[in-house]
Amino acid sequence: MDNQKFQWLLRCGDNALILSQRLSEWCGKGPALEEDMAATNVALDLLGQATLWLAYAGEVEGKERDEDQLAFLRDAHDFRNALLVEQPNGDYGDTLMRQFYFDTWHYFFLKALQQSMDARIAGIAEKSLKEVSYHLRRSGDLIVRLGDGSAESHRRMQHSADQLWMYTGELFTADALDIAMAQQGIAPDLAQLREDWLAHVREIFAEATLTVPDPAAWMQSGGKIGRHTEHLGFLLAEMQFLQRAYPGAQW
Repeated sequence: MDNQKFQWLLRCGDNALILSQRLSEWCGKGPALEEDMAATNVALDLLGQATLWLAYAGEVEGKERDEDQLAFLRDAHDFRNALLVEQPNGDYGDTLMRQFYFDTWHYFFLKALQQSMDARIAGIAEKSLKEVSYHLRRSGDLIVRLGDGSAESHRRMQHSADQLWMYTGELFTADALDIAMAQQGIAPDLAQLREDWLAHVREIFAEATLTVPDPAAWMQSGGKIGRHTEHLGFLLAEMQFLQRAYPGAQW
């Protein structure tokens, strides 16, 4: 059971960590000063959440690996994040759509996770939900503003929605590990989150005058078991460089 919980905690921590790293790439490059600061603050929130998840994962593993070692000393095939969060930033429409799809899932996931039989997990979920509630409001508002904005912004947002849709199915597809965690009362049934997720996406897209892609469309998968796109390797090469070049370095 400990190994199962360890692997599951990695999924939670890696989702937050990798998306945080992606958002941090916009620091100093945002389309407007307010957006630059907002994206950076969301990245910091996610980094804090990743710290909580990975610290607990290290304790459960029992091999004296802390959150820093788990973040900086694992190779790409050892990461368990969903494929969605490792996708490149692209233009700002791509970044916002990736964020909105994830924020919506993250909100309902954490909301359900507050009922976990593991008090530590429930506590992390409760703390994180306060931040993610803001993330969801922010990304949803921006989807509406740009989707229902100019012809060009509408075109770009619809293109982003269509291109990233194939990575959303993995968030709700339960494998043996997800099922085991749900049966033990540690995690929610992922399939039960999908209808709430779809309802919120449809609501925001309707206001944004965007078309929701086909829910039955073919979906990508593999990230949760370590099969990633080429993008993750490049991301980790940058994120892990200092620790790899100077092992054990401290400020």
